[in-house]
Amino acid sequence: MKHTAEAIRNVALVGQRGSGKTSLAEMLLYTAKAIDRLGRVDDGTSTCDFDADEIQRKMTISTAIAPLEWGDSKINLLDTPGYSDFVGDVAGAVAVSEAALIVLDAVGGVEVGTEVGWDLAEKCMTRAFFINKMDRENADYLSTLDSLRNRFGNHVVALTMPIGSEDALEGIVDLVHMKAYTWSSGKMTEASIPAELQSQADELREALVEAAAEANDAFIEKYFNDGTLSDEEIVEGAHAGIKSGIISPVFCGSSARGIGAEPLLNLIAEEFPSPAEAPGREGRKAGSDSAEKRDVSSPEFSALVFKSTADPYVGKLTYFKVVSGTARSDSHMWNSTREHDERVGQLYFLKGKQQQPTPEIAPGDIGAVAKLQNTVTGDTLCDRNSAVVFSPIEFPEPVYSVAITAKSKADEDKLGPALGKLAEEDPTFRYHRDPETGETLISGLGDTHVDIIIDRLKRKFGVQVDSAIPSIPYRETILASAKAQGRHKKQTGGRGQFGDCWVEFEPVERGAGFQFVDAVVGGAIPRQYIPAVEKGIRESMERGLLAGYPVVDVRARVYDGSFHPVDSSEMAFKMAGAAALHNAAEKASPVILEPIVTAEIRVPDEYMGDVIGDLNGKRGRILGMEPDGSGKQLVKAQVPLAEMQRYAIDLKSIAHGRGTFRIQPSHYEEVPPVQTKEIIEHKKREHHVEE
Repeated sequence: MKHTAEAIRNVALVGQRGSGKTSLAEMLLYTAKAIDRLGRVDDGTSTCDFDADEIQRKMTISTAIAPLEWGDSKINLLDTPGYSDFVGDVAGAVAVSEAALIVLDAVGGVEVGTEVGWDLAEKCMTRAFFINKMDRENADYLSTLDSLRNRFGNHVVALTMPIGSEDALEGIVDLVHMKAYTWSSGKMTEASIPAELQSQADELREALVEAAAEANDAFIEKYFNDGTLSDEEIVEGAHAGIKSGIISPVFCGSSARGIGAEPLLNLIAEEFPSPAEAPGREGRKAGSDSAEKRDVSSPEFSALVFKSTADPYVGKLTYFKVVSGTARSDSHMWNSTREHDERVGQLYFLKGKQQQPTPEIAPGDIGAVAKLQNTVTGDTLCDRNSAVVFSPIEFPEPVYSVAITAKSKADEDKLGPALGKLAEEDPTFRYHRDPETGETLISGLGDTHVDIIIDRLKRKFGVQVDSAIPSIPYRETILASAKAQGRHKKQTGGRGQFGDCWVEFEPVERGAGFQFVDAVVGGAIPRQYIPAVEKGIRESMERGLLAGYPVVDVRARVYDGSFHPVDSSEMAFKMAGAAALHNAAEKASPVILEPIVTAEIRVPDEYMGDVIGDLNGKRGRILGMEPDGSGKQLVKAQVPLAEMQRYAIDLKSIAHGRGTFRIQPSHYEEVPPVQTKEIIEHKKREHHVEE
C-alpha cells in the first residue's frame, strides 16, 4: 500500500537493555500479520536482531527497522539498542522519529536505560512508555506508574491498565475508550471491565480526562462545567496533548504473551503524531548561511541519512528518512553535505534484514538504498537545484580507546580499508595513528563497543588484530641548566674521526619546543659542522634521558669546541653533539612529563561525592562543579591521561550507568617521583622483553 505522510507513524523503541524492546517489536509485527512466524531473541530468530553479533550476544547492537500496516496506517518501528555503548544508534533513530516508546520492565521499573531513553528522545514530539513483562513474578503496575510520575512528572498519564498480573495476567483495559480486552490462546476478546477494577479504572480515567482537557482551552471550560468530556473529546484532547508533549502516555502488557498488542497498535495509530504534524527539519541553504526548513508539504526532495551499514558482500546500505518530496529508484540524488552526486539504483523498504524493493519512498517514510559511494551517516540528500543541508545529528563522542596491531602482513594490508568502512558505518567509532607512540588506536563508547568492532574486523573483513591498552605519550625535559662537553675521537688506522663541542643546555617554557643557538666565535668549530652538532642533539633528544621518551622544551647553546683539519667530519660532530646532551643529563635534573586532560563529567547529585573521591584518587585536580540544567551536576577536573584510560568502565560502575563524560587534551606536567620510578621500570621491562 502507498501511504501518505498523515498515515505514517515513526516510532523509536528505546529503553533499558533486557526490557523487551525487540520482543515487543516482534509481537507487534506478528499481531499485524507483517510476519507469519513469531521469532524469539533467545533462539536468534527475531526479525530485528539478525546480525551475527546480536544473535551470539542475545542483545540489540544496531537499530533495525520493522514496518507494519495497521488499519490505514503504516507504523515504522525502529528497534534500538539498550546497552549504553550503542547509544549512537539510539541518537540516529530518535532523530528521524516523531515518537519514542520507552519500554520498561514491570519488575525493574525505572532503570538507567529508562532515564537515558527519556533524555535521548528529548527532541521527539512524543515520549510514551510501555510497561512490559506484566506476566513476570513481582510485576507491579501501579508501583511502576508511580515511579514514572515521580521521575518524569505528573504529565505521565496511563492510557491502559492491566487485568491481573504475574501468572494471572489476563488482559488490559483501554482507558481512552473504557473497554476491556482479554487474551486466551493468543486471541483477543472484548470484555467488560472486571468489577473489582472499576474504581481503579475510573480513577486512572479521570486523570486522563483531566490531562486531555488541559490540551484544549475549550475542553477545559467544558470539563469545569460538566466534570467530564465525551469519548470523542477525550480522543481529540489526548491526541493534542500527546502530540504537544503535554501528555506522556503509558501503555502496558506482555510482549512474551502478546497481551496488549492490539490496543497498543490502535492507540499508536490513533494518538501518535504523524510526520505531517511534525514541525519540520531545520537546515540551511546549501552554499550559504541562510536558514531553511523543510517538511512533508515542501515539494522539493530532501532526506536525512541516519544510519549506514557496511558489508563486504552485500555492499554499503544507507538508511534515510524522506523529509520532503519523493525519493525514486533509478535516479540521482545530490549529497549536499559533501557536494557530490550520487547515482541511486533500487530503493528498498527494510524489515529487519529483508529488503523489499519499491519504486519510490513518500515524504515522512523511511527506506534504504545500496551502494552509495560517498554518503555516510548524518549526510543530507536532496535535489541539486534546490539543495539544503540539514543540521547534523548529534552523536556522542568516543571515550574508550585500545591500541591494535595486525597479526600478520596480510591483516595489516587489509586493516586500513576495513577500519574506514567501519567508521563510515558507525559515527561513534574513530581510528587514527598516534604520531607520538606510532600505535593504531581505535575508539568507541565503551569496552563492549570496541570488542564488537574487533569482532567485526575479523568476521566481516577477515582482519585479525591483537589489542592492548594504549601507550601514554610521555615526554622528558630538564629543570636545570648544565654545560657539558661532547667529544668524539676515534682512531682505527687511516683517517680518524674527531669532533669536539661545548654546549649549554637550559629549560625553556612548556610548549616552546627545541631551540638551538650558535654562539661559537673565532672559528672554534667551522661553520659547516654546526648543523651536524644540532642534528646530533636532536637525534639524542628523541632517544630520551631517563626512559626513552622524546626530550622537549630545551634550549641548546653551542659556544665552544675544537676540530682537526683532517679527521673532523659532519658525522664526528653529530656524535659529539649527541654526547654533549648525554653528558649534561645528570646535571640538568631530567624529569618525565605526562599528558594532562581536561575532563567534564555529568552525574546525578547522589554520585557527586563518589566521582570526586575517585578523581582525587586518580591524581585529579577539581576545577569546579555546577548544575548542568538537566538535573545533573557537571564536574570539571584536570587528570593525568594515564589515569583516565579505563574511565568509561570506572564511571559506569561508580554512577551505575547514569554518568557521561568527555575529555580533551590540555597540557603536560611533571610526573611525581613515585610514578616516575614506575614508568622507568616498566620501560626497562619492555626493553628486556624485546631483547
